[in-house]
Amino acid sequence: MFGLFKSDPMKKLQKAYERKLEQAMLAARNGDMRSNATLTEEAEALLAEIDKLKKE
Repeated sequence: MFGLFKSDPMKKLQKAYERKLEQAMLAARNGDMRSNATLTEEAEALLAEIDKLKKE
């Protein structure tokens, strides 16, 4: 019952991952490939954390 209001870290990471990918896409559309690469790298780090949580 008390776990009802706990936030799920997996959902939080998933939303952050999707946000980073969207920011990277917008940066690529605007021609800012350096920002695209940085944001994509950050998104991949988030994906690694998500995979780590899934394995636990």
